[in-house]
Amino acid sequence: MNELEVKEGRLLEQLRQVPSLVVAYSGGVDSAYLAYAAHQALGGRMLAVTALSASYSARDRQEAQAVVARFKLPHEFIDTDELSNPAYRANNSDRCYFCKDELFDKLDELVAQRGFAAVAYGVNVDDQGDWRPGQRAAREHKVLTPLLDAGLTKADIRELARKADVPVWNRPASACLSSRIAYGIEVTPERLAIVEKGEEALRALGFRQFRVRYHEELVRIEIASDEMPRALDSAMARKFVEVFTELGFKFVTLDLEGYRTGSMNSLLVNIQK
Repeated sequence: MNELEVKEGRLLEQLRQVPSLVVAYSGGVDSAYLAYAAHQALGGRMLAVTALSASYSARDRQEAQAVVARFKLPHEFIDTDELSNPAYRANNSDRCYFCKDELFDKLDELVAQRGFAAVAYGVNVDDQGDWRPGQRAAREHKVLTPLLDAGLTKADIRELARKADVPVWNRPASACLSSRIAYGIEVTPERLAIVEKGEEALRALGFRQFRVRYHEELVRIEIASDEMPRALDSAMARKFVEVFTELGFKFVTLDLEGYRTGSMNSLLVNIQK
């Protein structure tokens, strides 16, 4: 038995120890694999729950539903209202805390109403290396962390998801739309819709891994390094300008450092995790 199989066995054994479980399910590879594994371990004693709000894109919803359909997972959508919280809208460095606090409040209510034993979410070993205030909310709500406890890295999860034929196993990382808005700029439904439309436009242009970073009048487009030659083409540059000026930006820029997760966090200093 190799190391990955040992970790997988550890995960499934942990899940079997839980009488019943609600999985916070966004549709990304981490939560998708966790939902799949929980279903393997618990069958109908698990429920995957997806939160809908203005910060959750229609594309994410479609991909989440595809995994549910593929494995016939018990699943429900719920509505969350983090945008009604001024602390969330203010978009300071702890924005994610208020989002996760709202999510876990709603999941705690569901657990109490339905008699589930616990809530789990898809944090993994690699997530410990970045600024993620949402993890504080998870600790406060005593949310289980099965992937982390089993010692699974992002690469491990992708490989296990690939072996299990989880459709999103190779999907690029996809944080919520609010993560695209620069800290200090208020998060509003209108700005989230602009970001979503911009990213759909990039997808329609044939790009696969990218981010639209919102800096008020300026948009900063991040493109994966292997796709950068297409992005640097002069004709493509004109398309970028056309798309993003139509969305209301005055300045359209291409980030030469390319796509990377958490690039907004590089602006943060003196943060205590």
